[in-house]
Amino acid sequence: MVSAVFHGPATDTVDPGAHANAPRIRQHAPPDERAAPPRMPLARRLGSWAQRALPPVLGLMLLVMLWSIVARGDGIPGPLATWQQAQEVFSDPFYRNGPNDQGVGWNVLASLQRVCIGFGLAALVGIPLGFVIGRFDFLSRMFNPLISLLRPVSPLAWLPIGLLVFKGADPAAIWTIFICSIWPMVINTATGVQRVPQDYMNVARVLNLSEWKIATTILFPSVLPYMLTGVRLAVGTAWLVIVAAEMLTGGVGIGFWVWDEWNNLNVANIIIAIFVIGIVGLVLELALVKLASAFTFEEVKT
Repeated sequence: MVSAVFHGPATDTVDPGAHANAPRIRQHAPPDERAAPPRMPLARRLGSWAQRALPPVLGLMLLVMLWSIVARGDGIPGPLATWQQAQEVFSDPFYRNGPNDQGVGWNVLASLQRVCIGFGLAALVGIPLGFVIGRFDFLSRMFNPLISLLRPVSPLAWLPIGLLVFKGADPAAIWTIFICSIWPMVINTATGVQRVPQDYMNVARVLNLSEWKIATTILFPSVLPYMLTGVRLAVGTAWLVIVAAEMLTGGVGIGFWVWDEWNNLNVANIIIAIFVIGIVGLVLELALVKLASAFTFEEVKT
């Protein structure tokens, strides 16, 4: 009983295990600190951004510099005069003052409408045709001479045929887009079908698959990268062709707008139209590259 009086409290007792564990508990970081990813230093991020942005900026500066030099002696409007004219043009791009006097916005939309119709018809015909040409050797040997003969023909050579057959400017322009944009899709799709590994076809033959089953389960996934490459090439060709076709057929369209401004000797608007055509073509190309990257291999992005 007496000895119990002189014993200290239980909390005064030394616990070696407790003292050993205490420093380790204090060294643990909060859960949110452990989960936070390391951040790239600001200077390094700015340097990486500058490396990506500097080359295109220098390229645009070189273009403006050469443009300014050429504009001094040839009567071509310089960058500043063209910029001032562009502000006026784009202040109201959708005005209408009659059938032959419309804003640049309506002209671009009219050209895109013709491109979509002609390109869509070419895809409906060209992609299935490429599948059957690549799938059957007899059809391949039958169509290859025709494609080799017709593909190098200039796009504008088809325009008079369209005017003669369809009796109208719009159908003739759509026909020209169709006949010029169909070849990349036919050729690339047929090439993709012919490059499907023969082992896949042997397995399909062993399993006694139908032609529809072969096309949907074997050919289509393998041919998709080639097909999308053909689509990208075809839409670029279609946008090039429509500008030239509209210069000859007239009506509403970006090509007609260029020719009309030339007749009015408004060179600044012609330069503006050149930039508009390039930007629209670039947007179409980037959209198709994005689509192709979602379905194909990494090298398509380049």
